[in-house]
Amino acid sequence: MMRPEVEEQIAQWRTYVHRRRAISTADVDELEDHLREQVADLVATGLDDEEAFLVAIKRMGDLDAVSREFASEHSERLWKQLVVVPDGGARGGSGATPWRELAVVLALAVGAGAALKVGIALLAADDAIVRNAALLVLPFVVGYFAWKRRLTARSLAALAVPYAALAVVLNVYPFDDAPGGGPGATAVLAALHAPVVLWLLVGLAYVGGRWRSDGRRMDFVRFTGELAIYWTLLAIGGGVLVGLTAGVLQLVGVDFEPVLEDWVLPLAVPGALVVAAWLVEAKQDVVENIAPVLTRVFTPLTIVMLLTLLGVLLTAGRLVDVDRDLLILMDAILVLVLCLLLYAISARDSLAPPRFFDGLQLVLVVAAIAVDVVMLTAMATRIAEFGFSANKVAALGLNLLLLVHLVRAAWLTVGFLRRRRPFGALERWQTHYLPVYAVWAAVVVVVFPPLFAFA
Repeated sequence: MMRPEVEEQIAQWRTYVHRRRAISTADVDELEDHLREQVADLVATGLDDEEAFLVAIKRMGDLDAVSREFASEHSERLWKQLVVVPDGGARGGSGATPWRELAVVLALAVGAGAALKVGIALLAADDAIVRNAALLVLPFVVGYFAWKRRLTARSLAALAVPYAALAVVLNVYPFDDAPGGGPGATAVLAALHAPVVLWLLVGLAYVGGRWRSDGRRMDFVRFTGELAIYWTLLAIGGGVLVGLTAGVLQLVGVDFEPVLEDWVLPLAVPGALVVAAWLVEAKQDVVENIAPVLTRVFTPLTIVMLLTLLGVLLTAGRLVDVDRDLLILMDAILVLVLCLLLYAISARDSLAPPRFFDGLQLVLVVAAIAVDVVMLTAMATRIAEFGFSANKVAALGLNLLLLVHLVRAAWLTVGFLRRRRPFGALERWQTHYLPVYAVWAAVVVVVFPPLFAFA
């Protein structure tokens, strides 16, 4: 294990290399492995870590030349069209031709839709379907990355064990119904938090077993944001096609709604998720080019929204009287703010100096902290007034996690703006803290139901 200073230098080098148009994430992994091998060889000759790193970097050569070399060797990749003309006979990093990969992706997409459709047919209760939806769909996304990254049987087993445990919990626990009918609080909480745990398993498959790498974790954060964008674009395009089809069929007297509800949506929505994951892999730099634009547009708008909501909360009277639905909505907004912050950090060049937008992000984080503090006060007041419940404790725990995350992020951002800390410190804080949310989600799914008598 190299010293932390050298690990930070490698992370910064990786970020710089990753921004070269002709070098994919798989290529960066290959280059990093080559770099580490050279550093290890040089250390064995008597150099210290930092000296070995500098010599190895020098030997790596000019990155523009490396870009052209990789573009020539992997010219079939869709996003390499700006460098060389694709060659249909070439093979990609997974060892498969583009057409074979497309066939695998389409098969997995159909499988995801079919799994959800079968689950709907077998699970009679709506709440059981909701609890199991992510269990039915996300394994196909994991399957794509397991095939793409060539995961070993040991890695697959490590993913299968928590998946199986989660499936048992969600389907064996005797969840009670709410007094007025419908699923109880612990069942709803389990359904909401299970996808978070499952998404961690997707992340483990995505990084190909290199979860300890800060660079690969940040790559997964970037992938998640780009996946959301692609999935939204597919949903919009699909919605337009479905709307036009339904309109035409309605004019000729055919009711398309039953087919839409029973077949189109159950098959298309999960299938689109798998296709979107493939598109992120295949066209990585397309969304990366608009990511900075998206963050710069939505950050100031989100600041205005947070300040407005903060004013509403402070003028709403006694905090104990704040509507419960408003608190839930505010939690959703804070999670959205966190996602925006993570995506903005993942899209930023970590080697660039502090800029105006970094200060704007600090304002965003401080505004979110203020809203979170008010919400925590309101939740503590409601618990003191009405007692504990599964919903209250889950919300309180989430807000405490958000507060720790945001306060530390603000502190590191201030240090970066004052040029006392590198931007890499802020990046590492995000990647190190993210698993905490998955752990908390697992606690809510596994521990909360028996703790609150499955109510």
